[in-house]
Amino acid sequence: MVRKIILLLLFPLVNIAQKTDSIPLIRDKSLIALPVVFRFPETGWGGGVAATSSWSWGKDSSWAKPSQASVGLTYTQNKQILAFLPFQVFFANNKYYLNADIGWFKYNFFYYGVGENRVPEERYDVRFPRVKILASRQLNENIYAGLRINFEAYDVFNQAEGGELANKTISGSHYSRTSALGPAFLIDTRDQVFYPTKGVFGEVSFLPSLKILGADRNFSQATLDISQYQSLGKRLVLASNFYNVFSFGNDVPFSQLAQLGGPKKMRGIYQGFFRDQNASLLQAELRWNVWKFIGLTGFGSMGFLGDNQSVLRLNLPKFTYGAGLRIATKNKLNLRLDYGLSPYGEGNFYATVGEAF
Repeated sequence: MVRKIILLLLFPLVNIAQKTDSIPLIRDKSLIALPVVFRFPETGWGGGVAATSSWSWGKDSSWAKPSQASVGLTYTQNKQILAFLPFQVFFANNKYYLNADIGWFKYNFFYYGVGENRVPEERYDVRFPRVKILASRQLNENIYAGLRINFEAYDVFNQAEGGELANKTISGSHYSRTSALGPAFLIDTRDQVFYPTKGVFGEVSFLPSLKILGADRNFSQATLDISQYQSLGKRLVLASNFYNVFSFGNDVPFSQLAQLGGPKKMRGIYQGFFRDQNASLLQAELRWNVWKFIGLTGFGSMGFLGDNQSVLRLNLPKFTYGAGLRIATKNKLNLRLDYGLSPYGEGNFYATVGEAF
């Protein structure tokens, strides 16, 4: 099934802050608004608005990293709601870094099984808030240390009759509440935040979700997500991403299992098409600045799943591939249009702002 989003309007709004004689609160600011209309079989017609802004703090030096925030709200013919507010902010000449993914959703998703156990597509509805926050401080020029908080209350209903979720054979198939707090460490040697041409950006974290913190079950996850960027010439950049999630515990809800797919981690398949306790993914992308603000990309990925018995099933790889168009905006915060393909079904189209990694 090809999932499409139709962008009706793209317009940059700049120079929002008034000029004064004092140091401005922000500078190098830009705003991109994206009113959208879409139609999926599971939603009917839907529409809304999304906006992304980037800026630098007026009191920071010119070399300080820029910040970014997005906000969006959509509503569908089937009374579904998606409200989201992700952001990444650098403060005080990069001394502090704050990253968050905050949202509330009433939507429906598809379930295809766990691990190598493929099942026919099962649709289910869900309501849930999501709060993921990382607060960190520099240890030196390139290393950050901090705390990550994850909270999600996943209320599942209208499961497909006769399916695995309706039969309660899968953990969390009706309700789960995750509340996790743990340490995180980052490395950042990128030359640019939004479109790096060299350097490394990565995070390693360990998050125990515990009843004492408000969760309804105990389990833990360790995550390693690291990207590298290398210039191959004036117009070519090779970007690669190595992503790993390892789960510990016998009662990990299906919504919190390691997932492959979607607009960032293995483009070409539905997000969560592959899920298991453990996952490892290697993806690469060749980025070509064709002319002024126009760019093209080609990408591919290979992933593996695993569980308590087999940490990673290296004999059963999954892979996807595709190509994309880039339209550069201020600060290289690109409009990204990607089409991903796989051996597991029809292609998937992605329209968003910012690179996949």
